[in-house]
Amino acid sequence: MKEFEITPEELKSRLDKGDDLFILDVREIHEHQICKLEGSTLIPLGDIPKRITELDSSREIVVHCKLGGRSAKAVEFLKSAGFQKVKNLLGGIDAWAQRIDPKMPRY
Repeated sequence: MKEFEITPEELKSRLDKGDDLFILDVREIHEHQICKLEGSTLIPLGDIPKRITELDSSREIVVHCKLGGRSAKAVEFLKSAGFQKVKNLLGGIDAWAQRIDPKMPRY
């Protein structure tokens, strides 16, 4: 659903404008060590249910993983928990690396 998705280009534009976005990385620790979005917070997908209290439902949250599948699951979970302002980064950090930051390592 479009309202719960954001493209890498839209995210870059919003970050450049200084929008207050919480970037949630739901990949595993070893993936986060390879590459990460500046200022992102790592909470692996499997840990979200027990760490949901660390998330502020009043802030806009952009969730990403490697390709977009795990982050889509995280967005569905957060929506079911009452979060309204959550978006999945389409194509994940891989799309970000290809289209926004070609120097970023890909795996």
